[in-house]
Amino acid sequence: MIYSRIVIIWLILLFSCTLNSKDKANQSSNYNELEKLFLDWRNFENPPLLNGAPNYTRSQFDKSFRTFKSLKKRLKNIDTTKWLVHQKVDWQIVLAEMNGYDFNYRVLKPWERDPAFYQTVWMYESDVPAHEGPTNHAVLEFWSYNFPLTAGEEKRLEKELSIIPSFLLQARRNLIGNARDLWVAGIENIKEQEKDLDFIKNKIGHNNSTLFQKLDAAKISTSEFRFWLEKEAPSKSGPSGIGKENYTWYQQNVHLLPFTWEEEVDLLQRELDRAWASLKLEEHRNKDLPKLKAANNSEEFSKLTEKSIVKMMTFLKEKDIMPIKSNMEPALRKHMGNFVPEKDRNFFYIGMHYDPLPLYSHFYHWFDLAQVRDEPHKSIIRRGPLLYNIFDSKNEGIATGVEEMFMHAGLYDDNPRSREIVWIMLAQRAARGLGSLYAHANEMTMAEAGQVHVKWTPRGWMEREPHLLQFEQHLYLRQPGYGTCYVTGKYLIERLIAEYAEIKEKEGQPFVMKDFMEEFNNTGNIPVELLRWDMTKNRPEFLNWYHE
Repeated sequence: MIYSRIVIIWLILLFSCTLNSKDKANQSSNYNELEKLFLDWRNFENPPLLNGAPNYTRSQFDKSFRTFKSLKKRLKNIDTTKWLVHQKVDWQIVLAEMNGYDFNYRVLKPWERDPAFYQTVWMYESDVPAHEGPTNHAVLEFWSYNFPLTAGEEKRLEKELSIIPSFLLQARRNLIGNARDLWVAGIENIKEQEKDLDFIKNKIGHNNSTLFQKLDAAKISTSEFRFWLEKEAPSKSGPSGIGKENYTWYQQNVHLLPFTWEEEVDLLQRELDRAWASLKLEEHRNKDLPKLKAANNSEEFSKLTEKSIVKMMTFLKEKDIMPIKSNMEPALRKHMGNFVPEKDRNFFYIGMHYDPLPLYSHFYHWFDLAQVRDEPHKSIIRRGPLLYNIFDSKNEGIATGVEEMFMHAGLYDDNPRSREIVWIMLAQRAARGLGSLYAHANEMTMAEAGQVHVKWTPRGWMEREPHLLQFEQHLYLRQPGYGTCYVTGKYLIERLIAEYAEIKEKEGQPFVMKDFMEEFNNTGNIPVELLRWDMTKNRPEFLNWYHE
């Protein structure tokens, strides 16, 4: 009898193991199907060429949309019921990107409404995984070239420059939209490209006739495009915002935020009020302390920035805020900034010349990008930049969030006046985000939204920088949700910390900031709500389209 029971138990275990093996095999097979679909999707999302330039014509999009619907159907047909949480998260990422493509096709249409979409030359590296705002597929990343140019790099530059003339001819046919603010502000982007092409020609510094011919052709076509935009501008009279309903759909289905337009207004107003109130209390607390003194020359600024770098890295290590890696300090040092005369300082440089640490906290961005470069994510879906700036709540949210988190953890205990800068920066981000919300609701023009930005930034720090003001409000009008993501992402990360800590408490374990930050960073540059799902195993309720 005992022997029979042993045999039966052994058979049950064997059968169970066989089933588990089959489940794991099916799980792996299905997930491999997602990986293959992801590669097919990314290949599809990169448009075909027309006369050597990306084809953004209406006929191309109409024709390709049938293929898009087929790809989305493939995604919906993948059986995910037995998948692990991180695999389900990857599925949601692909769906969000597809929703972004669909939204651009139906609503945003940057190739028809947004002249800045045709800016090709980029002189600087983005501090987030991809350039902010809708960007075409033929960008020339001049910052990626090393000088003097090798023969191979010269050929690459020639090839990238040669795209510009035909691309800008196509732009004139594609740009049929009537969004006045986008049109007028976009002219400045094209003017900037003219200046950048002149800079590139001077930078090359030797007479490479073929390369110079390509540069001249690119410059002429850019100037002609700018003249055409200026000629057409008086005829543009329509709104540039996408409206409240579209904004809410986009945030919930593409950037995966659990908010409506109205809820974002409430949240940003709350953060604006909190920042102002906290600033006033901080000023009261510090009233008997000497005011901060700004660096007034290059030598003072160099000493200030060096001291700040050392202090930042020492603080992160000694306070066990996050794991310290060898690539972090070099990434921060690369972006220390330069001395700027007082009359030329914009909002960020004003604060930086008093104390760089609040802005260096935001430079957490460069830690993120160093990890992307040196530690590629194991998931191919999370390895590179997500399309349509879907990473914004995570990357901008944590960079904004740590400004306050590091302050609360003691970064300014020896210099309380610097806490005031943290509150000023938060108020500025809340104010500009509020303005962008009203602009997208078409309740304000871009200029009127900018006045919200100026009025509610403390100490008048936004009053003398019209270029930064226009740049920011223009970007946020081009990319719905970006103007608010600094604050909405920060809030979602704070909520994640609360949930994560509550789980640890239930398990009888302490909350360890260093462990949280390590897990947070290793999960990838994905929407915060997907990070929360991956880290806590609690699926966000608003993801109601997910099929169990």
